[in-house]
Amino acid sequence: MTREIVLALRYAAFTVGLFVFTAVLYAMERRYGGGAWIAYLFLFMTLAVYAVIGMLSRTSHSHEYYLAGQRVPAVFNGMATAADWLSAASFIGLAGSLFATGYQGLAYIVGWTGGFCLVAVLLAPYVRKMARYTIPDFLATRYDSGAVRVIAVVATMLCSFVYLVAQIQGVGLIAAHFIGVDVSVGIVFGLAGILVCSFLGGMRAVTWTQVAQYLILIVAMLVTVSLIGHRAGLGWLPQWHYGEAYQRVAALEADLRDGRGTGAGEPRARAAYRQAAAALQQEIDALPASWTAQKAARVAALTAARERNASLREIGQLQRFLDALPASPEQALQVWTRERDALLRQAQPPSSTWLAVPAPSPSSAAMSGDQQARGQHGEVIAVDAAMRDVDSGDSTMDTADIAQGDANAGRANAINFIALVMSLTLGTASLPHILTRYITAPDVGSARRAVGWTLFFISLFYLSVPVLAILVKLALMENLPGRSLAHLPDWIVQWQQATPPTQPLVRIDDLLHDGLLHWAGLAMQPDMVVLAAPEIAGLPYVITGLIAAGALAAALSTADGLLLTIANVLSHDVYFKLLASRTSAHRRVMLSKFLLLAVALAAAWLASVNGGNILFIVGAAFSLAASGLFPALVLGVFWERMTRRGAVAAMVAGLVVCVYYLCRAHPGFAHAMDLTPDTWFGVAAGSAGVFGVPVGFAVGIAASLFDTPPSEVMRNRVRWMRLP
Repeated sequence: MTREIVLALRYAAFTVGLFVFTAVLYAMERRYGGGAWIAYLFLFMTLAVYAVIGMLSRTSHSHEYYLAGQRVPAVFNGMATAADWLSAASFIGLAGSLFATGYQGLAYIVGWTGGFCLVAVLLAPYVRKMARYTIPDFLATRYDSGAVRVIAVVATMLCSFVYLVAQIQGVGLIAAHFIGVDVSVGIVFGLAGILVCSFLGGMRAVTWTQVAQYLILIVAMLVTVSLIGHRAGLGWLPQWHYGEAYQRVAALEADLRDGRGTGAGEPRARAAYRQAAAALQQEIDALPASWTAQKAARVAALTAARERNASLREIGQLQRFLDALPASPEQALQVWTRERDALLRQAQPPSSTWLAVPAPSPSSAAMSGDQQARGQHGEVIAVDAAMRDVDSGDSTMDTADIAQGDANAGRANAINFIALVMSLTLGTASLPHILTRYITAPDVGSARRAVGWTLFFISLFYLSVPVLAILVKLALMENLPGRSLAHLPDWIVQWQQATPPTQPLVRIDDLLHDGLLHWAGLAMQPDMVVLAAPEIAGLPYVITGLIAAGALAAALSTADGLLLTIANVLSHDVYFKLLASRTSAHRRVMLSKFLLLAVALAAAWLASVNGGNILFIVGAAFSLAASGLFPALVLGVFWERMTRRGAVAAMVAGLVVCVYYLCRAHPGFAHAMDLTPDTWFGVAAGSAGVFGVPVGFAVGIAASLFDTPPSEVMRNRVRWMRLP
């Protein structure tokens, strides 16, 4: 039998074993009851499989360690690349984004898919033709320049390390929830999983581990979608009935919007949120006096409780209420503005193009139930007054102002949608850990076929994610609105207990004091949609364990590729090419292993202290990759006149513009530098690549035209690279 057939049989047996393992756990759950032990078994068994593959693939041969011997068949290369690509942000965040923002979430699918089309057409065959160990090595060979290598190393390190931190953070969150440990401990757990996949065998171990990880994550996604779809009456292949599910959700949204059926109380609930937002706006307008008054009132309430020897519970609630107050009027302006915007989002009527289920506000979650009922800062919400305003048509805002605001919001959404698509597309085509995968193909033709297989395997996932998002929303809308708060589903209670009060994943407010759950009063963190989907749909807990294993596989597979890319760049491009060119291949491989360990520890430490938004971190990584590498890569392949000085100028200019915009437009970075956040054309900070890439192209072309033309040897190298 050929090697491809042997590999196919092995991984087919692995897939069958996964189904058998799941079936056995299901039988045990039916007999002994479900519990966290199922998730433990799934996570630890899959980690054991990865460890076995890593040990069996161990090597110290440089060609095997860096490029897996350049003998990975196209189908398996496609699977490995798909796993390398489908990160924690894709597996967890994509469905949550579609669930929360509707059509806006499609920017990720369009951008990422478009990026692989660019990879297939513009880069993968030519990167394989040059057959260098790393992307900086490819660029340095193309331009015959050490300076290009250095800047390419910087760009690769920036985008890969930022992306790696996001993946390790995702691994920590997954492990923390399903194992029940602190996030920092979960990060250590994830770090161990990453190292067993990549430490001993480099690219060879990572490749065959990623094939197994893809099978786990795609089985988890397809099985979950199929079971939820069947339970919703859409058959075993709900992808074919997506339109029907969408129509059912649209009908339920109309009921909630118009106050019919179980949504009879929704207009009053939305009015309550509008009133709370208006009250909070008054507090913002009265700053800093309002902050001073609130602090004095909260301190006085806490002091009075202590003086009258109140219960520890009451004192604790008042202390948390005081701690929830921002530390200064300046911070109060930022925090209260975000809370006001969150209230206004919850006041919006349900629509597939709006944030129908907002994320919970941490500061409001720190209050007691009574304080939540009184609003964000303790003020009593006049629901009846709000309803009188709504019913009578009175409003504190002019209708023209509202219409103008809606029009501006629509334009901003359109601009950000296009900017995000472009940034993700160009970033996908520039990510070093993705491009390096195609160097492992036996030849250029195999690299082209591998890209096609990658698109096929990713499409299986992307065609299922929107279905999962709509099925979860359907289950929530059919079962939650109008339900008594005294009889909430078990999954809500469990997810509330699994997270600290200051960082809730799900929160329910009873602003109307009627004891019923209203859609406007439900706040969910979008990242929990996939992980909680089986519980929301009422599936056995074994499916939750399967989803956990799939999410962990997605996070580990991408982290493996990123970690290996960084270590290889440091050992090959920095140490061997720039510092010690006479070092033996065996020594380089050993150094790469130690660097891999060091980078993993550094990324884990940063992930443990970083509380940033994972999707923003991922967006920043894509923008950095696109701005720093895409112009030099594309011009280097298709324009013979591109010079080494042009490449240096393109990479430096693109990176500078991208980093500047990230720091200037992101509120956290801007405030850290005592600057006011400012955006260009309303583009979000994470889409900075839309500015960095054009600047890189323009500067690179201009610098090359003013520079001495490349030598004939260099031109011939470019022509040879483009030959089929």
